Amino acid sequence: MSKSLSADDLLPLVACLPAQERLRLLRMIKAPLGSDASVYGACPPAREEFSTDDGALAWDAEGWEEFG
Repeated sequence: MSKSLSADDLLPLVACLPAQERLRLLRMIKAPLGSDASVYGACPPAREEFSTDDGALAWDAEGWEEFG
């Protein structure tokens, strides 16, 4: 099985690319690839990433008095 590469492994390789190839790589990265299901499968959101402690609009109720 091949070794997984990190961004730190790839950065020196990207830095060595000629300008035209860097632009090509950026276009490839920017292009839509479909859903992010595989990304979330490999690195699912952490439990604390989406809080359900408060109601959905609870944060919106405070701090708006001065604009009323």
